[in-house]
Amino acid sequence: MKKLVFVMLLTLAATAVFAQDGKQGWQVELKKLALDLTSTEVKHAQDYQNFSDARLTSDSQTSVRGSWDSIADYHAEHFLWSNELTMDYGRTKIRPVDGERLTNENADKILLTTDYTQKIWQVDDLWGGFSAGPFANLGYETEFTKPDNAPRTRIVRSMAGVKLFEGKYLKKLYGAFVGERDFTYHPYATKSAWETGVKLELPVRDGATFKWDAMFRDYLSTTKKHPTDLDWEFETNARLDVQVYKNLYVAPFISYYTAKGKYISSRGENVYVGVSFSFSHVLCAAK
Repeated sequence: MKKLVFVMLLTLAATAVFAQDGKQGWQVELKKLALDLTSTEVKHAQDYQNFSDARLTSDSQTSVRGSWDSIADYHAEHFLWSNELTMDYGRTKIRPVDGERLTNENADKILLTTDYTQKIWQVDDLWGGFSAGPFANLGYETEFTKPDNAPRTRIVRSMAGVKLFEGKYLKKLYGAFVGERDFTYHPYATKSAWETGVKLELPVRDGATFKWDAMFRDYLSTTKKHPTDLDWEFETNARLDVQVYKNLYVAPFISYYTAKGKYISSRGENVYVGVSFSFSHVLCAAK
């Protein structure tokens, strides 16, 4: 309750002080269309099972992962209205020497969000400059395919908090109170949490930019208990975007996700390392 009152006071204060950054109008952009593809084809592995060289004895496998990140933002003198669609899907197919072929999903997420941020402060002489103010966010999270042993993810999530944003280096730093309506499992549950996140972009040289983001969410309460409830979750991604030609980029990256179930003693982890080939394009630029 205290956090919500604080956000309301900040919003009211926006009538007295405003940021001035000069950017106006719609910014529509395909920020990232990426494809990661690896394939290993091994022949006659059964004849070399006693050899120590894994290149001769391993199973054949193909891994494909695709990502999409697009935005439609409206920039005004005193506020920013941001809309974003992100999609991520990855699948690995393993063809063992003996036995049935296995298909395993390693990423499956669709997230659609709309975000309103009031611009109250403009800081020019710290961390390359940034804007700041209260924000409210509404999003829907689901996935492309239903897991074999679980229902399809369906979550409506709202947030309210304070954000630093639109900086030269600091693209986003926020803290927020979170409310969720989880329709994944029946009976449906209403959950509360707090969340913090950061996103940085640091130029390395012409045509090369280091990008890093992280998010931590800590669940506080739920109206219905399920064995799959999370206690907390943490995700971070780091990549080096190197321009190859115009809007084409190659990017070595690492992604890490870990979470702890409320009723499970150990935490789960997922690490994904690879090289991404991506394309970006600004369809409409704010003036």
